[in-house]
Amino acid sequence: MRTETLEYKDGDVTLKGFLALDDQSDHKRPGILVMPEAFGLGKHAKERAQRLAALGYVALAGDPYGDGLEVDDLQEAIKHAGAIRETAEKFRQRGRAALDTLAGLPQVDADRLAMIGFCMGGSFSLEMARDGAPLCGIVSFHGALETDTPAQAGQVKAKILVCHGADDPFVPPEHVNAFQEEMTKAGANWQVISYGGTVHSFTNPDAAAAGMDGIAYHAQTDKRSWKAMRDFFDEIFA
Repeated sequence: MRTETLEYKDGDVTLKGFLALDDQSDHKRPGILVMPEAFGLGKHAKERAQRLAALGYVALAGDPYGDGLEVDDLQEAIKHAGAIRETAEKFRQRGRAALDTLAGLPQVDADRLAMIGFCMGGSFSLEMARDGAPLCGIVSFHGALETDTPAQAGQVKAKILVCHGADDPFVPPEHVNAFQEEMTKAGANWQVISYGGTVHSFTNPDAAAAGMDGIAYHAQTDKRSWKAMRDFFDEIFA
């Protein structure tokens, strides 16, 4: 497996993503964009990109903030996340910059693209779907579901899988219900899997480091949701 830092641009902002792929293969493969949690591009998203590469995909873990910034303080993360999410247009453009970079790689079949994300990265994925990005599918793991710019009828091209902790205090049932209603009105192909006994950030073994109630790793849900993603990819790339 080959891994490397991959620089790309969003306007005048230099971004430093993490690319993982099987360099023993010379045929074009589906490309998967991985967007990280609000702490920035760190080991969790990079490890997931490598796992995807081991499955035969070309995976790019995107840089949400620029210069590969990663923070370890929750309040600092909230500050940076708030800045990039200032407008839907700004947020979506940052995701588009990464997706365009992935699609342009010689190893990638640009007609077979997908996107996954964790927490804020899940929101990135959903906003890209709402914007009509050329994706076969997206997967949101414990991502926020609300938006200021709902999907319009016929706009969503990607199939959608949302993996949600049923006890997540940051994504309450009313947000889930509103999301489902939004996607139904938009005519999207969507599914939501709610995992019982599961709170926010359930895929990250280091979640407890945030020191906040309602944020915890859940090994069984992590395993189940990853399998759901793999089955979903088998479907959309068939």
